[in-house]
Amino acid sequence: MGKFSIPKLGFLLLCCLAALTEATYVKYKDPKQPLGVRIKDLMRRMTLAEKIGQMTQIERTVATPDAMKNYFIGSVLSGGGSVPAQKATPETWIEMVNTMQKASLSTRLGIPMIYGIDAVHGHNNVYKATIFPHNIGLGVTRDPNLVKRIGEATALEVRATGIPYVFAPCIAVCRDPRWGRCYESYSEDHKIVQMMTEIITGLQGGLPVHSKKGVPFVAGKNKVAACAKHYVGDGGTTKGINENNTVISWNGLLGIHMPAYFNSIAKGVATIMTSYSSWNGKKMHANHDLVTDFLKNKLKFRGFVISDWQGLDRITSPPHANYSYSVEAGVGAGIDMVMVPYNFTEFIDDLTYQVKNNIIPMSRIDDAVKRILRVKFVMGLFENPMADNSLVNQLGSQEHRELAREAVRKSLVLLKNGESADKPLLPLPKKATKILVAGTHADNLGYQCGGWTITWQGLGGNDLTTGTTILQAVKNTVDSSTQVVYSENPDAGFVKSGEFSYAIVVVGEPPYAETYGDSLNLTISEPGPMTIYNVCGSVKCVVVVISGRPVVVQPFVSSVDALVAAWLPGTEGQGVADVLFGDYGFTGKLARTWFKTVDQLPMNVGDPHYDPLFPFGFGLTTKPTHQN
Repeated sequence: MGKFSIPKLGFLLLCCLAALTEATYVKYKDPKQPLGVRIKDLMRRMTLAEKIGQMTQIERTVATPDAMKNYFIGSVLSGGGSVPAQKATPETWIEMVNTMQKASLSTRLGIPMIYGIDAVHGHNNVYKATIFPHNIGLGVTRDPNLVKRIGEATALEVRATGIPYVFAPCIAVCRDPRWGRCYESYSEDHKIVQMMTEIITGLQGGLPVHSKKGVPFVAGKNKVAACAKHYVGDGGTTKGINENNTVISWNGLLGIHMPAYFNSIAKGVATIMTSYSSWNGKKMHANHDLVTDFLKNKLKFRGFVISDWQGLDRITSPPHANYSYSVEAGVGAGIDMVMVPYNFTEFIDDLTYQVKNNIIPMSRIDDAVKRILRVKFVMGLFENPMADNSLVNQLGSQEHRELAREAVRKSLVLLKNGESADKPLLPLPKKATKILVAGTHADNLGYQCGGWTITWQGLGGNDLTTGTTILQAVKNTVDSSTQVVYSENPDAGFVKSGEFSYAIVVVGEPPYAETYGDSLNLTISEPGPMTIYNVCGSVKCVVVVISGRPVVVQPFVSSVDALVAAWLPGTEGQGVADVLFGDYGFTGKLARTWFKTVDQLPMNVGDPHYDPLFPFGFGLTTKPTHQN
């Protein structure tokens, strides 16, 4: 027997070496392997618990290292205004994200988590980030290259804080300005919204030639995964009520609300978020026909579908009334990743039970996990899971602020300029004896940024982040000899006795987001109207309206000399002064119809009852002047 011992020993050693090699080399960790091979290799190693963990997205406040490890959590998010510390630095953000990531990487298979955040007009949760104009202003520019550059800048600022995934862009087609999210929509016209999906190319990078249709694409560490939202029809709800019912035919849905999704998928968008709203009474979060049959099967979308915040809960009314049914309906409809965001053990327990009892088939779980892993592999998350400090100087950089300022200039719409074309008020002279700046929104950075800025609903005042108010911009622009007097709400006597050369009145809406912005009256906030009457009754004036949508201005139009729609311009108020004083001309054209009275709503271009105050596409222009 002894003569066989050496070969046997050698054979055993070879087996051990093979086992060790197998332990160190796994296909899914090899970037040289084809995408499909990596996904398949990882999937065959995963338990049900690990798969359901991948489908679970939780809020950062509950994302402890233990939670990440024990439940194999696939994704974490910051809700609106959810930050690691007040006025947190990029380094603080990176440290938080990396702490969670280390926990994910310490699990058996080491699958990295993906951190997501709302970056809907720049990196809007983060202190000192550049805040760009909201989409309603960008639609006015009709400049897809501009929004692509904004996407590129936003990606860098988001990556500066260690985050690789954004819940943007919103490609809603807002058909009724009473909707509280109308400012998140580029236009009432789907063609403009389609044009503006170019922001996806900026966020994710340009799709390589010969890319397979529908496969997600993210071009490395300086780019982020994007999310087209909210699928589908969110901008068409009855009376503009948020999360309500969109009543429209299949052809109407396809013709108005769906087209921008075609463009987004063609550009390789990584994820798509379902809408809280319903289509003809059927909740989108439970709509198998539209999520699975149409989006995944017909349009060949290969990224992952994510729910909105507590979107499954809201399948029932009241929300969370029958959560196990909601899980079955939502996951069964084709939602791949669920933004839980807090009570994740309930979601995991319910989904696990349903799979084990054949209520939800394993094939549905595998579809979801394949899609999530596909995005993670494509964006290089397995190769580069940890963030570093190499991009921290990109946050709020001067280059990005200049880009935002350019966007402000191009998003302004001049609605009136003097009583007649031969007697325009604008551009204003920089050299004047004394000018008045008035109004609630003239010196209020929070108001000019609007909702989704630092906090979910937005803030008033000038302490929220860094930027330039319109008042400060005026002071920066006028001649050094010009006296600028600021009074938020002056009385008529003060204005009459002031001997002002002219006045700039800046009024509008307070910040709001989502349902809190739903409005049936669409009026300028008090004391705005009073300020307009007090000032414009006594001195030549330009009124600048800061709002997330067209608002009621018909009563004031005849009493003001010039009227400017500035939307929600963001942190770079200097862009407003650039155009008011003629360093640049007005070029913006309305991407929304401006109504006379709210009784006309909904009213969109092409409607039989179309009788606007200012029609879609309207906008006066001025030439730049060369003042000393």
